[in-house]
This record gives sequence, C-alpha cells and structure tokens, in this order.
Amino acid sequence: MKNLITGLNKHFDHRVRLGIMSILMVSDWVDFTTLKTTLDVTDGRLASHIKALEKEQYLKIRKTVIGKKPNTAYCTTERGKKAFRAHLEALEKLIKLT
Repeated sequence: MKNLITGLNKHFDHRVRLGIMSILMVSDWVDFTTLKTTLDVTDGRLASHIKALEKEQYLKIRKTVIGKKPNTAYCTTERGKKAFRAHLEALEKLIKLT
C-alpha cells in the first residue's frame, strides 16, 4: 500500500493548502480576503499556509495599493501548477486502484 501514496505531494496534504491551490489553479490572481472568505479560515491560518506554499515556490505574490488600502494577491507559478497536477494524478491513481 505504501507504493500507492508515493506520488502524493506532502505540501498539499492539508485541506487549506489543497483549497488554496484548487482556487488558484482556475483563477489568474486571487486576493487574500477572497481566499480567506472562500476557505473560511482566519488571517493567521491562511497566512501560514500561504507562506508554506510560497517557500516551495508554488505561489507568486503581488502587493499593490487600491485606493489607500494595501492589497495582496496570489497566483500559481509554473512549478506550482506542475506539482499540483502531479498530486491530482497521484490521487486519481490511488482512487482507481483501491
């Protein structure tokens, strides 16, 4: 059974990270507030998971000012897209084999 899960990426094990990547895979740029609201998590929880994905170079960050308010938005990098697709393929194989 161990061989069945070797293709899974440990960086996407947590539901928040899986949610972040799922949202970003189908969107260009998504701001922090939208991610927070959609995933129903706290600022700190979201920030820690974003930081973990950023550390792996799976996300790009864009900081701008809209009006007088700062705005932080995120999108996936090519590396992140490739890793997430591979993770999804591994999940599909696991589901088909069990």
